[in-house]
Amino acid sequence: MKRGLFITFEGIDGSGKTTQLRRLESFLAAKGLAVTVAQEPGGTRVGHEIRRLLLDAANADLRPVPELLLYFASRAQNIEEVIEPALSEGRIVVADRFTDATVAYQGYGRELGIEAVRKIESVACQGMQPDLTLLLDIDIETGVGRALDRNADQPDDESRMEQESRTFYERVAEGYAALQAADPERIKKIDGRGSMDEVTGAIEAEVESFLAKRSKEGPA
Repeated sequence: MKRGLFITFEGIDGSGKTTQLRRLESFLAAKGLAVTVAQEPGGTRVGHEIRRLLLDAANADLRPVPELLLYFASRAQNIEEVIEPALSEGRIVVADRFTDATVAYQGYGRELGIEAVRKIESVACQGMQPDLTLLLDIDIETGVGRALDRNADQPDDESRMEQESRTFYERVAEGYAALQAADPERIKKIDGRGSMDEVTGAIEAEVESFLAKRSKEGPA
């Protein structure tokens, strides 16, 4: 059986990743493709418990290194329970964030450094990498403002990250820019400032191009 494909969405909080992920899921399903959505952090029973610790605004005292380890703990569980089995079945896995987010948020934002992130990644992810990453590019004020508005309507306050300073988010944005510049074939920047439909159209065009290229390459 041909191995599936792993597509991830990245970007600062409030960039529209979750909405666009759901739209891409529908787009791919309409093509008759089998799709699995992998939540990050979360996606599994254990992952949801870790998500609560990571995102709860009451946990403002969570320090950078434990935060880093918790993200990878959730991700490792997700890989073993959800992502790898789905890829082995030939499905397309679509995830809202993966290790690129950890490089940007903990490596750059928390200033833990890329090397620290990569060392833990080597154990937790065992070489798992996205085939295609869609980086939604949006300004910090708009993105964080959207995220805070969204969280205000939720029963659980998952706004711990959105409480960070503008300087923190500037470092995160710098991290994403560096990742995209280093790997432009995998990480495709999408202008997130347009209308929802305009962003969806840009994403679908990138995915169509990617799928066509993979089809020409033949079975993996």
